[in-house]
Amino acid sequence: MNQTYTTDVLVVGGGVGGTAAAIQAARRGANTIIVSEFSWLGGMLTSAGVTAPDGNELKSFQTGLWGSFLKKLRQRQPEGLDNSWVSFFSYQPQIGAEIFADWVKELPNLQWISGKAPIEVLRKGGRIAGIRFEDFTINAKVIIDGTELGDLLALGDIPYRWGWELQSKWGEPSAPTDFNSLTEKYPVQSPTHVVVMQDFGESIAPEIPPAPNYDPSLFTGAWDNYGAEKFLNYGRLPANWFMINWPICGNDYGQNVGRLIESNIARREFHQECFWHSQNFAHFIQTHLGKRYGLAEGVFPSLSPAFALHPYYRESRRLEGLITVSEQDILPSSDGRVAANFDNAVAIGNYANDHHYPDFNFPLQPKSIRWGGRWTGTPFTIPYGCLIPKSTDGLLVCEKNISVSHIANGATRLQPVVMGIGQAAGMAAALCCELNCQPRDLPIRRLQIALLTDERSPASIVPFFNLPVNHPDWLDRQIYYLDHPEKYPLDGNCSGVPPINCDYLNLDSFTGVFNRLNQQDYRFIITNPTDLLQTTWKIVTLESFVDEQLQHLHQNQNITVWGRLNSSGNWLLVEYIEQV
Repeated sequence: MNQTYTTDVLVVGGGVGGTAAAIQAARRGANTIIVSEFSWLGGMLTSAGVTAPDGNELKSFQTGLWGSFLKKLRQRQPEGLDNSWVSFFSYQPQIGAEIFADWVKELPNLQWISGKAPIEVLRKGGRIAGIRFEDFTINAKVIIDGTELGDLLALGDIPYRWGWELQSKWGEPSAPTDFNSLTEKYPVQSPTHVVVMQDFGESIAPEIPPAPNYDPSLFTGAWDNYGAEKFLNYGRLPANWFMINWPICGNDYGQNVGRLIESNIARREFHQECFWHSQNFAHFIQTHLGKRYGLAEGVFPSLSPAFALHPYYRESRRLEGLITVSEQDILPSSDGRVAANFDNAVAIGNYANDHHYPDFNFPLQPKSIRWGGRWTGTPFTIPYGCLIPKSTDGLLVCEKNISVSHIANGATRLQPVVMGIGQAAGMAAALCCELNCQPRDLPIRRLQIALLTDERSPASIVPFFNLPVNHPDWLDRQIYYLDHPEKYPLDGNCSGVPPINCDYLNLDSFTGVFNRLNQQDYRFIITNPTDLLQTTWKIVTLESFVDEQLQHLHQNQNITVWGRLNSSGNWLLVEYIEQV
């Protein structure tokens, strides 16, 4: 019998954005149901296995549910998060899944149904009113599409984009002027089916058999410019695990990627081939790097526990919304280090624009800057209007399905940004229920203030390099620049912000000599007694006041620093400096 449920907010899909949306809506007080296809919530951060997330890594950008997630990871993973060199935060997938599951359990007004996919979108006039699943239907005041591929857009006949836009569409500097072999072969960025491998040390790992259509030439040269150790440490996790999500002659897979939206049968066919491609890459790694490397054991709850529950999708159907984020919206202004802020901003990001196409090196307008001894990305904002369909009511989107160009998607698709988008969508949905209004009619300032003042996970709306969420001036400064956008500083630094006291008692202390190789390129030679195998480390930081100190240190100056070593990245992550 087909049972019918009624709720305030329904979230369809348990990806990063959907999970964040459901938790935020329920925390705000809305009766909420989330229906996920898989047994884990969290998408890219858990079930897709990308547990070395990129973007929003600077301390001032660790806000909202993203910041809360990082705090929980630090508490629950005894080995710490300094394991890989592609990210400052790498962790075992099940720990992330446990955090999300626990957050859901804390909320009596949040119901989670797993193992179900949407079948039909139900309308009442111009409004989405409900979703039918295989054996039940859910009606809701507001429905949020948190699926990995924007499935509700297709089921509900809601206009969306798929594929490239030419430069003539929005004047994006990196967009092609004409369709070509690249745009035809790869209409969207290539997914990756993450596999986790393990170093068995002295033991011989179980053999990884090749999958159908094994072609070693596809992987030849994968780590030539890095070396085997650095290649593996790219995604190193605790317990001698390695997240294999490698773009160079690796396991990105984009053959006939359009099958993902053709039919369920075609999608399953693509999934199988994508899985086999990663299996073949794992076989290639074991064959060339030694039998000590095999498939990790007990990672994911599936018949093949070393393989993620589903592919890591970098792109999906993209809504035609009230506002479309284009490349110009994520690039720095001509005379600054930040992008222009949207008036109706609800989330922040800072990742570099990054596109994945096997066998193609696609040049993009640079948006990276040197900061804290390393490269990071230009801060940008996400507008509320890109979550709202042009003409359909009752619906918000919160994943890679926002209204964004194909080019700009390369920066907006990352886990922390999508998590912020999901938090904004969940808060908006709950407010719409409170005010009995449609998402398009929700007063934007009401939403912004609700995000800024959320009791558990307040989220930044205006990005600043030097204004962390725990600073006493944080809320006042956020509201001030929302009220006075013309005064937003183009260097991304809030003036007159004194540093806050740092608790560095839980960090390691190192004394040594500071060296400056170049602007924002620092080395530190450790001189105090230590049993480290090496004494020279690269200095990096995520703290704005430490970044400021580093810029004013003298060559060969003696200093004592507090921080953590990362042997995979060969860096010392500094959180406090004491000049000797």
